[in-house]
Amino acid sequence: MAVKIKSVRPDSLCGKKGLTAGCVLLSVNGHDINDVLDYRFYANAKRVHIECLDNEKNRLDFHLKTGGNVDELGLEFDTYLMDKQHSCKNKCIFCFVDQMPHGMRKSLYFKDDDSRLSFLFGNYVTLTNMTEADIDRLTQMHISPVNISVHTMNPELRVKMMKNPNAGKVLSYLKKLADAGIQINAQLVLCPGYNDGKELLYSLNELYKLGESVASVAAVPVGLTKHRVGLCKLDCYTRETASEVIDIIDNFNMEHYYELGRNFAYAADEFYLKALREMPEPEYYDEFRQLDNGVGMWSLTKYDFYTALKEETARAAKYNEKYKKRKIAIITGVAASPLMKELSELAEKSFSGLEIDVKTIINDFFGHEVTVAGLVTAGDIIKQVGDLSDYDFAMIPSVMLRDGGDRVFLDDITLDELSERLNVKILPTGGGRELLLTMIGKGSEKDE
Repeated sequence: MAVKIKSVRPDSLCGKKGLTAGCVLLSVNGHDINDVLDYRFYANAKRVHIECLDNEKNRLDFHLKTGGNVDELGLEFDTYLMDKQHSCKNKCIFCFVDQMPHGMRKSLYFKDDDSRLSFLFGNYVTLTNMTEADIDRLTQMHISPVNISVHTMNPELRVKMMKNPNAGKVLSYLKKLADAGIQINAQLVLCPGYNDGKELLYSLNELYKLGESVASVAAVPVGLTKHRVGLCKLDCYTRETASEVIDIIDNFNMEHYYELGRNFAYAADEFYLKALREMPEPEYYDEFRQLDNGVGMWSLTKYDFYTALKEETARAAKYNEKYKKRKIAIITGVAASPLMKELSELAEKSFSGLEIDVKTIINDFFGHEVTVAGLVTAGDIIKQVGDLSDYDFAMIPSVMLRDGGDRVFLDDITLDELSERLNVKILPTGGGRELLLTMIGKGSEKDE
């Protein structure tokens, strides 16, 4: 597939050969280029043979010495995928996109199931869009790790839950990836009465049989909004059923810890909150491979906050540092609210002059069963918080914002618009260390 080049660094190897924006890349080392995975794989050689067309359609053919660094070529493309993104063909009973209200921006309704995005950005894929040839390509490139939405290792149950007749067959791809030494991070979205209980234990056992290539398994509770009109009836997890999930995972880990030398599976933080149980210590999560799935975020945030607090208080004592008095509002979701209150109280005790109020936002937009901060909308914040002009600034977790640099909430209200409505400067933060440093005026966005 011919690929149009978006830009070329003038000082790069290709730039020095006269390539410019608009030129067309035909092949690299004799291989057609279909996407960035192809490009970076085939161009990652000490000597690279480039075939392309210039802006006058003249064919150019030259060899370059890159030293094995593909970035030396200096080529950029319009998109990472170089063609249309692959959409999901499943009709999962737990799909969150199907539970979205009408009238939101189109991008929020797109169901991604593109394996290339898994390798480029860590997205989770179901494998149902992939063929044997795709798997062979991945093993040849040895792109690792891959993030896979497994949900269940029972083929018949997987077909039932994902409503795709191919969903069970593609589970065989897992073994091919594992045999090729590709690391797998697996995700199980658990639905009460479907893939938990004995089915969860079965899935853990089957994944364990794949060997050390399975780096981690995350169990995540199904997210249910109030917009499930005409969809399969699903229940929320209760204290009792959440406890059962944790017990199954803990028992499995204990049974295999000696052999593996680490934990194998992890329950998302939401299960511990539902079960009213203490969060595990950071050591439990090993390398925190499943943070994006809400696994260990509570524990890591707390640990990083405490570590930063110890460093800052020691420095303040040594250099007699004085911290400015400030009144701060922390805006967060229901799930994170207890942790934010705990950390805020600790900061107030450690730094005189700090006054911190945690504003807990109940999710009216998606429904009260949705408690994570990442799904809080600006509209709910405006309705529930009101005027904050008495505060020096407010803080929100950066996961509330979407669309990168545009800093937009899920309901299309920008961060600047929210700041105007609340009459206060708003600072997005991420992680425990940044949380503390922002509180005391040493964050990435210091007080003006």
